[in-house]
This record gives sequence, C-alpha cells and structure tokens, in this order.
Amino acid sequence: MTYQKTKISEVPRISDRVTFIYVEHSKINCIDGAVTVAESRGVVRIPVTMIGILLLGPGTSITHRAVELMGDSGTSIAWVGEYGIRHYAHGRSLSHTTKLMEIQAKLVSNVRTKLQIARKMYQMRFPNEDVASLTLQQLRAKEGARIRKLYRKMSQEYGVKWDGRVYDPSNYEGGDTINQSLSAANVALYGVVYSAIVAVGLVPGLGFVHVGHDLSFVYDVADLYKAELTIPIAFQIASEHETSENIGRITRQKVRDSFVDGKIFSRIVRDLQELMGVSENEKIEVESLRLWDNKEENIKYGINYSIKEA
Repeated sequence: MTYQKTKISEVPRISDRVTFIYVEHSKINCIDGAVTVAESRGVVRIPVTMIGILLLGPGTSITHRAVELMGDSGTSIAWVGEYGIRHYAHGRSLSHTTKLMEIQAKLVSNVRTKLQIARKMYQMRFPNEDVASLTLQQLRAKEGARIRKLYRKMSQEYGVKWDGRVYDPSNYEGGDTINQSLSAANVALYGVVYSAIVAVGLVPGLGFVHVGHDLSFVYDVADLYKAELTIPIAFQIASEHETSENIGRITRQKVRDSFVDGKIFSRIVRDLQELMGVSENEKIEVESLRLWDNKEENIKYGINYSIKEA
C-alpha cells in the first residue's frame, strides 16, 4: 500500500486534538499509513492525527517513516527522560507561518510590552482582581502566596504530608511521593503546552516571566493551569498510592484523562491568542512564505524578478 502524504486541509486543528501519549521501551513504526507501537505486551496503533504530542521515553526507537507520517500530520514529537522529567529534543510541528512568532518577538523585545504580557498572565490567575498597578515583584509575591496557600489546602484535604516543594530533576526517585507526583504531573502538562505553542507558530524559548531557557514560554503558560489541574491531581494520587513504585505512570495517566475531559488544547490555543492579541476568528495561513520588501507589502516568492526590477 502506497503512503499518501496528508493534505493540510485534512489535518485536525491543534485545538481539536486530544492530549499526549508517553511511550518507553518500545519500537515505533509505520505500517499501512498508521503509526504502531510494539512492546512486550503486543502492538497497538496510535491515532497520531488526533493527539497533540508523542513523548518518547528511554528505550524507545522510532523509524524514519513513522516520523515522516507524524510530521505530515502535524503531531509534535519530544524525546524525554525517564518519567518524562527531562526534555532532550523535539521535532518540527505543522505550522509554517511566522506571524505569531514575529508578534511574540516584538512583544518580548520591548520592556513595556513584555511587562504588559506578564501582567496579562497574572491577571488570568486573579480574574476578580485588578493587578494593572502592581509591579512584577509584587505579582510574583502574590502568586507565591497563592500557591503556598493551595499546597496547604490540598495537604489538609487529601491528608498528605507536605514539607514543601523539594525536588531534584536529576534524582526523581529521591523525592517523596507527593513531590514525585507533582513532577510527573507538571511535566505532562509541559508536553501538552509545548505542543500547543509550537503548533500555532510561537517560540517555546521566548518567555515573559521565565527567561534564559529554551522552554521559558512553556513554563510561563503551564503556570496558568497548575493550580487548577496538576496540583490537585498530584495530591489525589499521592493520597491513594502512598507507597507505589509507579507513581509517575499513574499520575501521567490521571493527568491525560483529565486533559481529555477538559479540552485543554482548545483552551491553551485561545489563551495564547489572547496573550498575543490575536482574535480567535483571525485566520492564520499555513502556507505563508513571502519575500521581504522595504518599500511595499511582502511579495510572492518563486518568481524571477530580474526583468521586472532591471
């Protein structure tokens, strides 16, 4: 059977996709136009056009054909460490336009507009308060107090001992159960947020609150949802599985299920558009390559201008 490249018009929008899939110790291939995952328990097919990102953990190998199919389908791929804790590399998403990227670069390069976007992000967390007059330092303190209060509340509600957020990315198993669960839940969220960011053509490294890291903007956006999504889930799992060695896997599954019910991709895309000042109804062309011109609007590429401009 000959594989036919997916047409852009046939690819589901990122906002319509489900969530993520984490795979480890498996062989990923492409058979009859479908991505398959083979491991000790058998072979399963993955509906790649309906997921946002495939997270590849340790012991995973993937064929060129599978990557080709996922690339054509606009499904992101990220190579991550055990339990999904570390992010090593990622593949290109479907988006080819730089429109939102240019907006983001302009906003982040100006101190005034950068502060405006940072305030917008904090305003999303305090919808009933006016934070327009607060400094960045005051906003950070306010957010810190909110999260500490939430940790204490979750600890009491689920009966989970809480000694603070203490974790070492290089030693996941060294943390207590709740910190392991929080780390696994947050990394799952990072994967989904990353996929949405690159899918709409934004840059993961150009952050407004976090800076200096290639995933700064991912951390910015993920912080908008932790209090509502990952923190409660982590405490719930920690209360139900105090001694489980598979706390990371159990947490990821719970996070994944909650994302499916909550249509998280659609929400993230809307929030990204709002942050960048782009209307939901504004069409972003996929095929948008043009030639820059300093005298008129950007012009078509693929044309020999030697005669016209001679």
